[in-house]
This record gives sequence, C-alpha cells and structure tokens, in this order.
Amino acid sequence: MTKTQYYVASSIDGFIADDHGKLEWLFQFDEPDVSAHTARFLTGIGALAMGALTYEFLLGTGEAWPYADLPTWIFTHRDLPRLPGAKLVFTQDDPERVHADMVRAAGGKNIWLVGGGQLVAQFAARGLLDEIHLAIVPVLLGKGAPLLPIRRTTPFTLVGTAPLGQKGAVELRYALPADTTRAASV
Repeated sequence: MTKTQYYVASSIDGFIADDHGKLEWLFQFDEPDVSAHTARFLTGIGALAMGALTYEFLLGTGEAWPYADLPTWIFTHRDLPRLPGAKLVFTQDDPERVHADMVRAAGGKNIWLVGGGQLVAQFAARGLLDEIHLAIVPVLLGKGAPLLPIRRTTPFTLVGTAPLGQKGAVELRYALPADTTRAASV
C-alpha cells in the first residue's frame, strides 16, 4: 500500500529552514552515511510533491534535477520555469483532488512530500499524511520556516529511530493514526 511520507530535517527548535529560507545550517550534517540513508529512503519512492519555494530552491542550486525518473507535483499559484526532461506537474489544485493521481503514478511505491511545511500541513489537514520521517539535527535556529504548522493533539506512533552520522543527528519515524480527527492549520 502506498504511503504518503514527510521526510524532512529540522533543527531542535522545530525549523526546516532559517528565517531567510536557507539551509546552510543543515549542510554540515551531510555525511556519507546520511547520504546513504537518504538513498535507501528514495528506493521506496515513486512520486514526489513539493511547494513552489522548495522547487525554486532546487532550481537555484544550479545542479541537475535530482528526481529525473520520478513524477513530481509542484503546488503553486505562479508560473515557474520547467526543467527539460523532468516529469513535472504544476498544479493549483487542492492536495485531496490530486492525491489519487499521485498514488497511481507512484506505482505501488510511496509518495514523498519534499516540502515545505505549509504544503505538508495541507496534506495532514485532509488526512493524507501517513508517516513523518523526521531527522532532528543538533542546532538551534531561533526562527525560520516551521516544521509542520498544524495543531494536532492526537499522538503519533513512534515506529522507529536511527542515528544519522557522527554529529548527533537522529531520525524519528512516526505513523499518523488513521482517524477522523484531522489536523488544524495554525
């Protein structure tokens, strides 16, 4: 069964980007075994979804599109440049309207909600988020883009932990309970 997963790194104080939208603080944790962990995660992914800011960040790196073989939905209300050879679907639709298309495109594999937190909050609010793979990195940003700007008091279920690299990062994997209580955006 296809799962919709939020695979993300966060500072200890709950930010996925600094207050300028930058990730330099995170790059110091890019170690070979962390990269291998991410590569293993990607073997189970059949489709992606991301917001416009995440897409623009990836475009701004100047590197080749890292997900060339994976259909990717870009949720945006703006016209953005297309990358030749990338399997991109630009959409303004509600995540609930396109989720079934994403599941079909994933071909039995999982869907990765690449980011950001606002988009993932929309999936969670509609009951479409199955798992959170959260890498906690030992830094404090003080402010920035929040991990997941929702309020949900129904506990998640911890299904696994793993150390990441030699610098104190750790991954926590949570399953979200299938229930009728949906998350509320904050």
